[in-house]
Amino acid sequence: MFARICGIAAALCFLVSASAHAALTCDDVKAALASELVDVNCFESADLTTNNPLTTPANNTLPGRPAFAFTPITDRGVISPNPPNRTPIAGPVPGIQLDARYADDPTGEARFLLRLPDRWNGDLVVAGASGTRSEFNGDIAWSDYVLQKGFAYASQNKGVLNFFLTAPDPALAAPGAPSDPLACRIQPPPSPLAGFFAHFYDNDAAKPFTEWQSRIVQAARTAREGVKGAYNHYPRHTFAVGTSNGGYQVRRAVEEAPDLFDGGVDWEGTFVDGGTFNILSDLPPALKNFPLYVASGFDPNSAAAHAIEAAGYPPDIVHRSGGMVTASLWRNYYFQFWEVTQCQWQKRLDPTYNTYGAGIANYDYFARTQVSDVEQNLNAFANTGKIKVPLITLAGTMDGLLPIKHHARAYADKVAASRKGNNDERHAQFRLYEVQNGNHIETFKDTFPQLEFIEPHAQRAFDLLVQHVEDHLPLPPSQCIARGASIAAKPAPAQLGRCASLFLP
Repeated sequence: MFARICGIAAALCFLVSASAHAALTCDDVKAALASELVDVNCFESADLTTNNPLTTPANNTLPGRPAFAFTPITDRGVISPNPPNRTPIAGPVPGIQLDARYADDPTGEARFLLRLPDRWNGDLVVAGASGTRSEFNGDIAWSDYVLQKGFAYASQNKGVLNFFLTAPDPALAAPGAPSDPLACRIQPPPSPLAGFFAHFYDNDAAKPFTEWQSRIVQAARTAREGVKGAYNHYPRHTFAVGTSNGGYQVRRAVEEAPDLFDGGVDWEGTFVDGGTFNILSDLPPALKNFPLYVASGFDPNSAAAHAIEAAGYPPDIVHRSGGMVTASLWRNYYFQFWEVTQCQWQKRLDPTYNTYGAGIANYDYFARTQVSDVEQNLNAFANTGKIKVPLITLAGTMDGLLPIKHHARAYADKVAASRKGNNDERHAQFRLYEVQNGNHIETFKDTFPQLEFIEPHAQRAFDLLVQHVEDHLPLPPSQCIARGASIAAKPAPAQLGRCASLFLP
């Protein structure tokens, strides 16, 4: 009878709580992970959510590291909406938090985070990190959400710290002045930040992008041992979640480690493929044409605007007042993301190109594949599309950093090609949920109310994935989520598949 009941409601049967067992202790968890981690910080907490200020460390608090190398408070907000639209927290979640660095990394940069609620539902969530963010990147969007449901939560930082301020690139340094060949300008002129330069740790020789995939897999293994040390049980199921570069990590996790992961939710993940369009092919046309677009008066019918859209980007959203442009979605991306991202990826993957001497906007990826190793370097960590456990991808049609045509849809096409159209007959289901008017940066909706949040859909997709894996419920079909709507179990025919337009006013 017990087995039959557990088959119907497995989660209820597996619930582990401190009231039923000895209280969770840091000693048990630290002992289980002693061979892997160093500089361990572990504490028993009355609340593991971000309502507790002790949950997320302050910025710039890693001993011996410069400013901007470790920015947890900043990191946790970059993928979440501003209040009051963030993940609601109903009450405290007591348990244990552990953060540390991996002993196997000679640079001392690879870091790990584990949160273990007193009332555990038997499952584990392992998070990727966006950009070059820390292991605390998912605290609001993912940790707060899953901990309240009883999941253990782990995260990592792709093996790298963030950046530090440095001297200019040699092409931009004054004669005889100090320079840094790995320097990336934080923002292009005429921004007042154009005179500041960042040295990204993941451009260092010891930190290839190929490390990203291995670190999320390592975090899953570490977290499983920590869970076992705390609860005397390995997790029943392990789910991967992540956003942007963290979404890329999720894809690689379900492609390469089905023995560890039971499914994943990829929120606007980066698509990597050296043989087709990618970050390095898309960003230069946007960088080259944006100043011309500004000179046109932000004319959507200008040749410059058409060139940016031809590179895969969604249309601009422009606000005007008294004949003046007060806000532009493309302008936000141009100053905050386009140039610095292009510089970072190019210096890592095609280091012989003279970034600022030859011109960052003049970079031609397809021409460079003939004279450099850039294609091989991309293919070394490329997505395969050969998923081995269920995966849900969510992406916004107005993503101005990883445009949906060349990232989410390209990855969906790669999955389909690997399956020859036989998706619904496979255990490892794939779904693409497109969010009409969603974009890469949730906080941009504060300026552009025409945009839509992706976070609530990503969290709902996680619930659907868990139900699919644990209760064998079918996943809703791939669909376009209309503005103000949610993922539909049975979408109308017009909503099936991909959104017909990238932008709907």
